Amino acid sequence: MQNTLFRADSSSTIGTGHIMRDLVLVEQFDDANIIFATQDLPGNINHKIEEKNYAIEILNSNDIEELIDIIKRHSIDMIVIDHYGIDYDFEKALKEITDVTIFVLDDTYEKHHCDILLNINLYADSIQYKDLVPDNCELRCGANYMLLRDEFIIEKQKGRQNKNDKKNLNVFIVMGGADHSNLNIEILKVLENFPNIHANVVTTTANQYLNELQKYVVDKDKITLHINTSQIAKIMNESDFAIVTPSVTVNEIVYMDVPFIAIKTANNQDEMYKYLSQKDYLVLENFNVVDLKSKIEKLLDNEKIELVNFIDLDLDEKKMVLGWRNHQNICKWMFNQETISLDDHLSYIESLEDREDRSYFLVKKSSQAIGVIDFTNIDHKNKKTEFGVYTNPILKGVGDILMESIIDYAFNSLKVKTLISEVFENNIPAINLYKRYNFKDVEIKQVNNTNVIYMELENENR
Repeated sequence: MQNTLFRADSSSTIGTGHIMRDLVLVEQFDDANIIFATQDLPGNINHKIEEKNYAIEILNSNDIEELIDIIKRHSIDMIVIDHYGIDYDFEKALKEITDVTIFVLDDTYEKHHCDILLNINLYADSIQYKDLVPDNCELRCGANYMLLRDEFIIEKQKGRQNKNDKKNLNVFIVMGGADHSNLNIEILKVLENFPNIHANVVTTTANQYLNELQKYVVDKDKITLHINTSQIAKIMNESDFAIVTPSVTVNEIVYMDVPFIAIKTANNQDEMYKYLSQKDYLVLENFNVVDLKSKIEKLLDNEKIELVNFIDLDLDEKKMVLGWRNHQNICKWMFNQETISLDDHLSYIESLEDREDRSYFLVKKSSQAIGVIDFTNIDHKNKKTEFGVYTNPILKGVGDILMESIIDYAFNSLKVKTLISEVFENNIPAINLYKRYNFKDVEIKQVNNTNVIYMELENENR
């Protein structure tokens, strides 16, 4: 049995995120003997580790000698380091002295001396670690490695629970478990300008401003305070939008398909902030009353669906779409299942500029990219077109939005009478989606030894 040591801290200053995500990651070490090495800092959540029945070694400092002693006493095979206070030199010395396998969690593209590096964030790109890690380091980067507690997966399967009642909206607010910038109350004051919004504020006992917050909300029926809740995914799923920090929480928010505003509160959020800003999400580099009020107004007015022509995408968006298209869960439903290169992808997009028989769009909802729709063999004379569709592979539950966008654009912009789709016979989710919108089976043909169903939808108004 492998002996695995997790090194992370939590406190009112550090926050609770490192420990919380490690408690998700640790579940993937099925056959290991798990020990946590952590300090007993003010406002820590070491009780969360104890609740999971993992052994704890309390450190008096972040001194390497203390850690080496634990590694030797417990014959540690692998150490998982999730700590901004442990750097390349520390890791290199640890490796040289103990020869332990080093597994590092990183959020900020720092230099590391490790065997495995994990960056779970949406923006994570393994290319960025060139010359930052040893050549033999195994890199695990991006949304495919997202750490999600079971509660999020369960809630995701239920679908979005908000009712989209504009007269009674719910907002999910989490400024980190510790809210070290003390922004909860300031945000709540801004929300007083929106009498139709009920605020669900999620925090923990690690919040050094908790007493102040409790006093503020005591007589306010439009605010519910959730302390140390185990229902975060449920509260999030029942919210119309969220106000969060550009931290790992954003990974969960995007997974749950909740519109959001992100307010940067720390330097270690720079990468996520830049990524969200480049993708046109609603973000604030610093808290500002006027700016936050404006962002909320924009978000509430921005529920319409936006179709962005591929020609108008920036390079990052074109790369993002290519990543979706080459993802195994998307590619398997394509007639051409080969991986498309970036050069070929960009060349194809350029060729669309002069084509009248093809249109490709990135579909966004509340500035969030949710999928791609394309129209091919557009026949204006006979008023018909074929179409294709695929989603952002980390999202679920957006099929209806995409289908409504397809029908609206085809019938109202292209002004066709007939919509045509070719679907693999075993692509049951797509077939069921089309049938909900009254598509009819026309015929079945064999393409490359696979049965393909031809489905059509007629515009009864043309």
